[in-house]
Amino acid sequence: MKGLKPSRRVFDYAGLKVELEKNEALQATPDFWNDQDKATVVLRKVQSLKQWVVPLEQAVEQGEELSLMAEMVQEEEDEDSRAEVAEGIENLEAAVAKLDFQFLLSGEEDERGAVLEIHPGAGGTESQDWAQMLLRMYNRYFERHGMKSKTLDLQAGDEAGIKSAVLEIDHPFAFGYLKCESGVHRLVRISPFDSQSRRHTSFASVFVYPLVNDDVEVEIDPADLRIDTYRAQGAGGQHVNKTDSAIRITHEPSGIVVQCQSERSQHRNRESAMTMLRAKLYMKVMEQRQKERDAIEAEKMDNAWGSQIRSYVLQPYTKVKDHRTEHETGNSTAVLDGDLDGFIDAYLRWLGSSNR
Repeated sequence: MKGLKPSRRVFDYAGLKVELEKNEALQATPDFWNDQDKATVVLRKVQSLKQWVVPLEQAVEQGEELSLMAEMVQEEEDEDSRAEVAEGIENLEAAVAKLDFQFLLSGEEDERGAVLEIHPGAGGTESQDWAQMLLRMYNRYFERHGMKSKTLDLQAGDEAGIKSAVLEIDHPFAFGYLKCESGVHRLVRISPFDSQSRRHTSFASVFVYPLVNDDVEVEIDPADLRIDTYRAQGAGGQHVNKTDSAIRITHEPSGIVVQCQSERSQHRNRESAMTMLRAKLYMKVMEQRQKERDAIEAEKMDNAWGSQIRSYVLQPYTKVKDHRTEHETGNSTAVLDGDLDGFIDAYLRWLGSSNR
């Protein structure tokens, strides 16, 4: 009923009071904005809290309204109201199912953004083209879910496809949703590059890391870094090709190498490369603290060109199957167009049941 109001929940986090009602309000202490970096971290945390609390508040309010409406329907026997209640129950069930799914994202790093890498396997043009298909698949997935992604590095293939791609997805719970994508992806199809139209099998690997922001300290000694500049690849004649704006950073103690050429500014490319490096080093720290918990990097270390996590078959039949959860669909076109929700849901539920 319109007269009902949900009970107000108030969170006080680092000087920022968050009142979660129908109309949300943010009230900060007078000195809250003095430290912009700290304020940004706090706001990011508040946004994360709202991702959990607001949908729950809305579901509770919806349930209370439906309960009162159901009582009125019993008294008045109004068919229109009865249909309205039935529709409301369906909507509430959908909202609760979505909440149930979200509560699967309870890992320590699940609420973070993500860094996603794509690398083709052996096979030259075939696997490079497959890597580009995966890149398109993930970009379409981001579009479907309103996730903003940024290309940190993109290396074009010699004839077609890509040699590598690195994306940053700074969106709440992006890592929680995308962590299931880490591993080897296998494609079976009639090759468009084979004049005899034979069936080919191609592989590409995907690695996903949690995006490390300013709320986590990762100690990096500048003396441990080797920084190289080079001319970015791309279409001839563009400014990006006329200066040594691309950056490659090698962290010598760990052997980790990252590179970025997406920006014209060498300074911005360096910042993006450091973001990638911080993410990878943070993942290593998490491994050292709790190796058994971190299935993501464990999968990476175990990956080989015969241990694929998912197969995409386009000929002679169409099917996409996840070999960990056994979830599959015959609509490969939809999957390659970014419809990954079924696979992500199945993986999170499989992971939750295996950790009990």
